[in-house]
Amino acid sequence: MEVEAFITVLLSASLRASIPMLLAALGEAYNEKGGILNLGIEGMMLGGAFSGFAVALITGSVFLGFMTGVAVGAISGLIFAYLSVTLKLDQIITGIGFTILMVGLTGFLYRYFYGRNFPTLGVSKKTLAIPFLSKIPVIGPVLFDQHVVVYLTLLLIPLLHWILFHTTFGLNIRAVGETPGAADAAGVNVAQIRYLVAVFAGAMAGLGGAFLSLGNLSLFVPGETQGIGYIAIAMAMLGKWSPYRVFIGAWLFGMVESLAVGLQIIAVPVQPEFILMLPYVGVIVAMVFLARNARLPAKLMLPYERGER
Repeated sequence: MEVEAFITVLLSASLRASIPMLLAALGEAYNEKGGILNLGIEGMMLGGAFSGFAVALITGSVFLGFMTGVAVGAISGLIFAYLSVTLKLDQIITGIGFTILMVGLTGFLYRYFYGRNFPTLGVSKKTLAIPFLSKIPVIGPVLFDQHVVVYLTLLLIPLLHWILFHTTFGLNIRAVGETPGAADAAGVNVAQIRYLVAVFAGAMAGLGGAFLSLGNLSLFVPGETQGIGYIAIAMAMLGKWSPYRVFIGAWLFGMVESLAVGLQIIAVPVQPEFILMLPYVGVIVAMVFLARNARLPAKLMLPYERGER
């Protein structure tokens, strides 16, 4: 029974822990396929986490909190698109600058409104159990007794894969990232596509940040994302921009991150801090061995001038 409890808790906790990064990585996969590298994803997640938490705390509505996180993320993506697509600023510098800005801004606003207090949303049942299916041993609690956002994310994976690889719109996104000149000649609005993927990526990052503060922790602390946004960027590349591969990588990341919880349940004398370090080490190792086989979109990070090939 202890082994079954360990496996159940590990799989369930890891799936839930992977959602913030998975949402951000799915959005960034679209972003990069469209030719945009957004290193500001970390900052957009922070913006979504803080704004979502603040609105939920004021209104008492977690739903409004999530919607606010998505809106803040989308607006952030729109600003990033304006800077990188319209003004053609360097995407790396713009993204890093955006993250630095959001780290400082969310930290300042938190201290201004809450001081040294750490308000929480209280403890409530955050899962939605699906009748009968949630009673299946191991699989039930893992897949059918989760937060609504977890279900939404799992449904998004096949949908996003289908859109990106099996629709005309997805073909346009990939064409803009590879050969924007040819796409333009075929009648595709390159700037519009890049704006759309940037806003979508921002909204997904905002939702991921909101889930971190509202769905996982029920509180916000400055710097709460702790580099998840950067890991999401790496995960999009390691997954070769396939939503299915990105999901597998994100779940593995969450599994290692949640291993500390499972080991504590069965009383294994391992320092949780050591376990929490492993996912980040794993990503670095994976980048060394796998990133060399990932071919980046040909026009990634390159602004498009109409008329060029």
